[in-house]
Amino acid sequence: MTPQSTALLIVDLQNDFIHPKGAYARGGAVSAAAAALPARVKPVADALRNAGGCVVSSHFTLWPGSGGAPLISPHLLKLRPFLRQGDFVRGGWGHALVDELGADFGVDKVAYSAFYMTQLEWVLRKRGIDTLMVCGIVTNGGVASSARDAHVRDLHVIVLEDGCAAFKQGVHDTSIRDLANIGDITTCAGAIQMIAGA
Repeated sequence: MTPQSTALLIVDLQNDFIHPKGAYARGGAVSAAAAALPARVKPVADALRNAGGCVVSSHFTLWPGSGGAPLISPHLLKLRPFLRQGDFVRGGWGHALVDELGADFGVDKVAYSAFYMTQLEWVLRKRGIDTLMVCGIVTNGGVASSARDAHVRDLHVIVLEDGCAAFKQGVHDTSIRDLANIGDITTCAGAIQMIAGA
């Protein structure tokens, strides 16, 4: 990998997902594994940016419908019935990337993949990106979908195993094994070594 043509994609590490005052915490859908990710991911982001690469974040977004009520897909509403008006609103605190992390640009998304109905691919191509490191939440959802979409777009995919989390460790482990079929698997420390040695 060449740092200058590499991007780190941080999938959905947003306040409403992982902050103690976010929507998921309010609904009881908390994950200690997810909350620990920003501290592990930040050194990778810093190293890549310092080496000339870029950092992009994806932001799950609930767009307002009639009367301001959020437009929520039926499957998500069934899983997370606590979601309400004001959660994951574009430009709001809950929608934002957690404070510990920073990104060069971000994309708003409505489904699992950071590529689906966003301008991510266009921006990556314009920036000359050929390698995408992927981290974030959840491993079996946004991370896996984004990694697979990157793979079919002929991007070299690197998944940061300890930079991702799912609500169950077994689900995370299975997803990582599956993703080894479409990309390289490494740790955050391994990614920093790759950047330094490039």
